[in-house]
Amino acid sequence: MDNAKPDGEAPSLLEGLAQSPLPMLVLVFVLHGFCSFGRRVVRDRQQRDMLNNNLKKNDRVITNSGIIGTVANIKDEEVMLKLEEGRMRILKSTIARILGDEAPGRNRKEPAKNP
Repeated sequence: MDNAKPDGEAPSLLEGLAQSPLPMLVLVFVLHGFCSFGRRVVRDRQQRDMLNNNLKKNDRVITNSGIIGTVANIKDEEVMLKLEEGRMRILKSTIARILGDEAPGRNRKEPAKNP
């Protein structure tokens, strides 16, 4: 395969890139990035919608900032949390997850101690 043109001119930069596998490799990585980012956004949106739809009074929740409380009241986009000392009004979007019935900080198993 001779890259020289019939009249003796060198091949252009565009023709050189078209014959190289590098642009195709870059294109594959870029498309992979877009696809995985899109799936992550959709999954996060579905998880957020499910959390907001399943939230009800007396659920124990943890916020994005680490505040743990019990849902006292739900009004549109606001939630009133009952804390150990007082109450706090927050937005629904700041709730990270709904906790089970376990006590705070007790969700890890303690290592067995040898006597």
